[in-house]
Amino acid sequence: MAEIKDPENTIVIELKDGNVTIELLADVAPLHTERMKTLVRAGAYDNVCFHRVIDGFMAQTGDVQHGNMEDGFNIRMAGTGSSEHDDVTAEFSKLPHARGTIGAARSANPDSANSQFFINFKDNDFLNGQYTVYGRVIDGMEHVDAIEKGEPPANPDRMISVKVAADV
Repeated sequence: MAEIKDPENTIVIELKDGNVTIELLADVAPLHTERMKTLVRAGAYDNVCFHRVIDGFMAQTGDVQHGNMEDGFNIRMAGTGSSEHDDVTAEFSKLPHARGTIGAARSANPDSANSQFFINFKDNDFLNGQYTVYGRVIDGMEHVDAIEKGEPPANPDRMISVKVAADV
């Protein structure tokens, strides 16, 4: 397991095959980091599905409005919602969309990121400068690689629970 240097800016996602530890980059993208921690601490990401998983590209999740796999779950709605918070202003940087980095999902409007995010399966340099990079997997990438593929997946995987490491 990777050493956690900053527990306040590290999240742990429990998946069916094991935990994924993500270092949030508060110095690069403070607004996105704070939004994610707020939603994590509210339990908003618990039980939310990976609704768009493209082999060789990325796994997208975080629709806290329609992605919760409990009562009334409809995979066709997953990916169409966000959180009740205002959208987050883009925080573009020189950081590349490398394998294991976390990017802010958004609409065509660069300042429309909210709760959804994606994890890059490989280096996706064509996304550089277009989507905010605000974290990176420091442990458990093999569990990300094992997420059920599809748009949407036939049997979507979910984030069983998500915690800020400082709170565990």
